[in-house]
Amino acid sequence: MISNKKIHLSVKNKKQSGMQKQQKFSANEKMSDLIKEDHSLLMVISRFGLSLGFGDKTVKEVCESSNIDCDTFLAVVNFLSEGNFEVDNVYEDISIVSVVGYLKNAHSYFLDFKLPAIRNKLLEAVNVTDQSIPYDIIFMKFFDEYVAEVKKHMQYEDKVVFPYVLQLLNGKQDSRYSISVFHDRHNEIDSKLEELKNILIKYYPAKGSNHLLTEVLFDILSCEIDIVSHNRVEDYLFVPAVEAIERKNKAVR
Repeated sequence: MISNKKIHLSVKNKKQSGMQKQQKFSANEKMSDLIKEDHSLLMVISRFGLSLGFGDKTVKEVCESSNIDCDTFLAVVNFLSEGNFEVDNVYEDISIVSVVGYLKNAHSYFLDFKLPAIRNKLLEAVNVTDQSIPYDIIFMKFFDEYVAEVKKHMQYEDKVVFPYVLQLLNGKQDSRYSISVFHDRHNEIDSKLEELKNILIKYYPAKGSNHLLTEVLFDILSCEIDIVSHNRVEDYLFVPAVEAIERKNKAVR
């Protein structure tokens, strides 16, 4: 049975000087107020498996009713909303099982929903007739190569990294693998999406629809920001949490 035990993870604001900084959001705030304060947190709520329609319930009440670890939810919410945090000396209780569930749901969102939706819009936007250069082929080839790269990246995490981490929670340490292997090869998958955005801005045919282009560029920009945030959660919350478990497992041997 996989343990849902927590580990202590440090997160410190760069502007902090010795004093513990008050978290932006707390367990006693209304969940609806989080969304009013920062609309991007809708994605965090969804990826923790929390449904809308929570009325005036607090963060704690919503998390408890859905069996979501409230401390972990708040750690991710505050980490992403503040935007200037780095691992250091202010402690948060983190459930690694909850973090893995959050990351897997994010992968499903990107691969099964967001990227296919962008592809459909992009195909419509670049399907311009009477063009001397096959922009549709060029743009779609670039996008499909990017999606293949993202898929490979996220499937590796789903099939290798997450099972390894969940085994760690049972005290099973694979001597042939560690989270540092993942961290060393954790390439920035958002960079190629930025390239596509720049190519569209510079080389989109004049006969194309500006409305369609604006729509697809907005979606690409949104996805780019989302993937950057996703990578930050992995690099600065997930990896240090797993490293702490690895150290603990080795210490009790």
